[in-house]
Amino acid sequence: MTALFDRLVVGTLPLVPRALVKRVASRYVAGEELDDALATVRALAVEGAMATLDVLGESVTRPEQTEATRDQYLRMIDAVAASGLDANVSVKPTAVGLAIDPALALRNCEKICARAAQHGMFVRFDMEDSPYTDATLQLVLALKEKFPAVGAVIQAYLKRSLRDLDRLIAARMNVRICKGIYVEPRTIAWKERVTVIDSFGALVEKHLSAGCYVGIATHDEACVERALATIDRLKLGPDRYEFQMLLGVDPVLRRSLLDAGHKLRVYVPFGGDWYAYSTRRLKENPSIARHVLRATLGLGPAV
Repeated sequence: MTALFDRLVVGTLPLVPRALVKRVASRYVAGEELDDALATVRALAVEGAMATLDVLGESVTRPEQTEATRDQYLRMIDAVAASGLDANVSVKPTAVGLAIDPALALRNCEKICARAAQHGMFVRFDMEDSPYTDATLQLVLALKEKFPAVGAVIQAYLKRSLRDLDRLIAARMNVRICKGIYVEPRTIAWKERVTVIDSFGALVEKHLSAGCYVGIATHDEACVERALATIDRLKLGPDRYEFQMLLGVDPVLRRSLLDAGHKLRVYVPFGGDWYAYSTRRLKENPSIARHVLRATLGLGPAV
């Protein structure tokens, strides 16, 4: 019954006032300005966590939008380097033109990677929904030939991911492994939670066993435990992997991993396009969405 109610709550999110969503979104989004994001990274550094910064926005439709996003990344890279903070950057390929023209995206990404290389900074290219999987892999593999410090993302719920990982292993790619968030058809994506967890574990084991660096990106304790068991069995040091988590999600798990001596990086999004990202996070966490709806209706907190 609770699960059904949560699904109904998620369906009402478009009716929630943006101002209220923004208030709740402050848990997941560092703010609208670069200074807000840098302040969040400093606070995470006090905890002992690293960070990756992401300018919100995806699936743009005009070339000039991609250039504006590219220039934001160039300024951000310079600012992070000047700050001395332990942070790198994540880029959504459709935000820099992949949905418009792969050649445009490649040009924009080459400029981002070149600036990052000047500062010795790593650049991660996020994986989006399935229409862009092939193009994103081609983009990142092309960039890897010119810029060693670039990385990709593999989503465990896609049935193709074990095969795709072979190409990334051959390129000695630093890969973030996550479960996957976009709604995909059953023909291409695993739907059972236990199957996705098994896939996640298999991907982590395969990449670590190949001697490649892995970003273990999950808030699922079952995935964490499976990864820790693999790390222990392979007798790997902390220089071979890191855990990754989203800003605002499960700080208790974050703290426990840090306390156990594991490296951990927090994904820190910021920018004006906060609404779509925030509602996606709320849809992933129906219990939080329930509190938002109750506040909208003038009700007290759920017990």
